[in-house]
Amino acid sequence: MSPHLLLSAGRGPQECAWALARLEADATRNDVDVVRLDTVAGHRPGTYRSVLIRLTGAGAEAFTAGWTGTLCWQAPSPYRAGHGRKNWYVAARRCEIDAPVTPFTEADVDVLAIRTGGPGGQHRNKASTAVRATHRPTGTVVVVDTERQFTLNRSIALRLLRQRLAAGDAAAGRALVATRRRAHDELVRGDPARIERP
Repeated sequence: MSPHLLLSAGRGPQECAWALARLEADATRNDVDVVRLDTVAGHRPGTYRSVLIRLTGAGAEAFTAGWTGTLCWQAPSPYRAGHGRKNWYVAARRCEIDAPVTPFTEADVDVLAIRTGGPGGQHRNKASTAVRATHRPTGTVVVVDTERQFTLNRSIALRLLRQRLAAGDAAAGRALVATRRRAHDELVRGDPARIERP
């Protein structure tokens, strides 16, 4: 499996975006292939506020473990001459990019004929035409009694189950994106896990 890293300059100054671009290059020096999946450019050319990368190669897992946490790039500012600060902090965290997709097959669905009350005459009150469909892997349940025929209610129930599972998968995908966005505000300056110098 290829690990994914989110490199973030957080809300730091432009030098942090400059440091982020320099730190990404270290992976290629360690024979780890880097594929950029997403970038947010910095204010200056060749700088990045955020980079989402996929690492592949024999040493990808070990490289990822050594690069996770707060990283410090120690170098004088290339933009502000005479500026006293030389420590520029960025963060690298492992992240998931794809939410798992819930498979749907009719074999995983328990369909049960049930009776319901309410308006609709004697047929609805005496015959078991309503449907309770349960998707066993997720425990999602829908009950359909809108039609007077069992087969119509069954097809509606299966369609509703598919829609609910798809909506759940979409919500999980949005949650992953939100987690990645929050990572930019969680950068802790100081106590770096790794220090790099030019």
